[in-house]
Amino acid sequence: MRKFIAILSLLAATVAMPALPAGTLTKSHSTAKYSDAEIEATIKAKLAKSKIGRDGLQVHVKEGVATWTGTTGVMQHKGAATRMAKAAGATHVVNNIKVSEQGTSKAAGNLAGAPRQVQVTAPAKPAN
Repeated sequence: MRKFIAILSLLAATVAMPALPAGTLTKSHSTAKYSDAEIEATIKAKLAKSKIGRDGLQVHVKEGVATWTGTTGVMQHKGAATRMAKAAGATHVVNNIKVSEQGTSKAAGNLAGAPRQVQVTAPAKPAN
């Protein structure tokens, strides 16, 4: 009998709840995925705050796929652009960013030569 009363009260509560108007939730809220416009806006906002924003790179999002175009003089900016798009919610990234000859030779020059030395310092002691 208690189960019957509990089920009946749950049913009554469900029927009594007002329904949300159609179209209240966007696709991003209902499926936990972002629309192309939301992803692109997020990427462009991050790009404006980032060092790679100075490279003049372009991004377009269609069906969750972010496509990057442009040229950079820093090899690491190409990878940073991919990570930026993924962090913004892109499901896939097509990275057509070209690294200039100057950027490629600079990266190769950094790799040539002796390995870099890491300097480790002891943490400062707190002041009493």
